[in-house]
Amino acid sequence: MPRLNYQIILHVMGLLLLCNGGFMLLATLVSWFYQDGVTLEISTAALITLFLGTLFMFSTRGHSKEVKIREGYIIVTFGWIFMALSGTLPYLISESIPGFTNAFFETMSGYTTTGASILNDIEAIPKGILFWRSLTHWIGGMGIIVLAIAILPLLGIGGMQLFTAESPGPSADKLKPRIRDTAKRLWLIYVSYTLAETILLWVAGMTFFDAINHAFSTLSTGGFSTKNASLAFWNDNPIIQYIIILFMLLAGSNFVLSYFAFKGNMQKVLKDDEFKWYLVFIGGFTLISALIIYFQADVSISSIDHPMVWGEGESAFRHSLFQVLAIITTTGFVSADYTMWTPFLTILFFGLFFLGGSAGSTAGGVKVMRHIIMIKNGMIEFKRTLHPNAILPVRFNGKSISKEIVFNILGFFILYMLSFIIGAVGLASLGLDFETAIGGAASSLGNIGPAFGGLSPVNNFDMLPAFGKWWCSFLMLIGRLELFTVLILLTPFFWRNR
Repeated sequence: MPRLNYQIILHVMGLLLLCNGGFMLLATLVSWFYQDGVTLEISTAALITLFLGTLFMFSTRGHSKEVKIREGYIIVTFGWIFMALSGTLPYLISESIPGFTNAFFETMSGYTTTGASILNDIEAIPKGILFWRSLTHWIGGMGIIVLAIAILPLLGIGGMQLFTAESPGPSADKLKPRIRDTAKRLWLIYVSYTLAETILLWVAGMTFFDAINHAFSTLSTGGFSTKNASLAFWNDNPIIQYIIILFMLLAGSNFVLSYFAFKGNMQKVLKDDEFKWYLVFIGGFTLISALIIYFQADVSISSIDHPMVWGEGESAFRHSLFQVLAIITTTGFVSADYTMWTPFLTILFFGLFFLGGSAGSTAGGVKVMRHIIMIKNGMIEFKRTLHPNAILPVRFNGKSISKEIVFNILGFFILYMLSFIIGAVGLASLGLDFETAIGGAASSLGNIGPAFGGLSPVNNFDMLPAFGKWWCSFLMLIGRLELFTVLILLTPFFWRNR
């Protein structure tokens, strides 16, 4: 096995740090505009990050430009880690978040678009820092899109070769001429959605600052809010919640389908198997939740909406749709404490933690595509027992899927569930109760945010001990980067030179 090209790895790390520093300068401008008292601190963090990025790039300017598979894994994993480490600087220098552990947790939660927080009084944080906090979501959200389209198919990760026609395949020669155009289109869609949501939320009644921060969080399916009560702060304004619902739906769908829709090819969108099942899951679980909230005696609608706005039926439907979407798309916004909506709904929502959005979206979790293929493969196994000599391929979007991809997806799901179990055991070893341990592990691994027990929507992750925060940060990272990408670096044979 050839030696690793460390120079190209460091060169890319430098490029990422330069990008991160540039985004910090945007937060500096926001801080200066609002005169929140931390402009110097954020600008210092930006300059340090830019200096380190320049140093890395300058020292490796003579690097070989060839990126092989092993370098790809390292670049993806350490790119996220370097971004998170540098992203802690605004928090630490401004002292908005005390301690490196807390700052790293908040930053990793931002870049992985998890939305779990250790902040107890969000509204007391300077606006420049809040903007930076939301911006980490936005950077991570688009980063995962480009990663999924450009790099994961090359590495053969998690069946990502199943993206629709506009997505490049797993071969490097096919990837190079198309990825630049693909990335530009996706960036344009991402930015356009962000601007559209910002304007709509602003017109609907949010301040411009709140609107742009929530647009960052929604499109990245992150969930950071500028309010302690999250979206429940606007429970008296259903229009705002419906706008968030629309953009959560878009953010949790494959962005390649958005491109086809903008080109007028709606037939491509409507025929997509994953998109159809994505809508079916959302509609079905929303209907179940709404009926229970409306008819169940111990669920008070007035405790959700105060004052009541458009009637009990609409309120039950809206909050059900909002929370189902927030969990399936792993956005993590909350309009109410869903853990109080009967034990049945608590278990139902916990199950949704393992569903996830669409492949090619900013959502985390297992992904709808993988569930569809596993279900189809399971049904075909029943047929094979009756017809052992029959050729029965698994089909997705009308095309036969190779056994290698099916095995890859089955392997991913097994590894995902093992990671969840180990994650929950790790949290339970810290003395956390059963509900908190499994909720925290599922939420961190699925990049969801709020969980259950001591980590419910009315609480946060500040109650975790230091090791628990590092453990959850690790779960966030491996969940965001499709497990294999990170875990393969922990195997000894990856680092052997032969």
